[in-house]
Amino acid sequence: MSEHSNPDTQEVAAGRERENLEGWIPALASDEEIRVALEKAFDYRGDVTIARKDGSKIEGYLFDRRSGKTLADSVVRLIPKDSSQKIAVPYSDIASLTFSGRDTAAGRSFEAWMKKYAEKKAAGEKNIGLHPEALD
Repeated sequence: MSEHSNPDTQEVAAGRERENLEGWIPALASDEEIRVALEKAFDYRGDVTIARKDGSKIEGYLFDRRSGKTLADSVVRLIPKDSSQKIAVPYSDIASLTFSGRDTAAGRSFEAWMKKYAEKKAAGEKNIGLHPEALD
């Protein structure tokens, strides 16, 4: 086996650093802050809670966002925690955003997997190939 095909000697490129957003309540003072926070919410793999300006709240998984020229033209789409009905909320209706659910992707990076793999290999474990981890 050449050095280039041996996974123990290959260089591992760093993955995209994931921010720990769980529990974060971003300031939504400017249009730009709203847009940035909702982009982060789209990348988040846990539930978020959106409080609307009318006082209602929606907690669920943000699965889509469409950015328009204005906040009124931009929408996020969520699947509420307690329903399978998809809800669209214009950015202009959002009073606050909370990263309320557990980020299911936290700690599941390739680097974390490689560290566990190396630990198991060093301990002499066999059959430690590519097996996905349970999501809980």
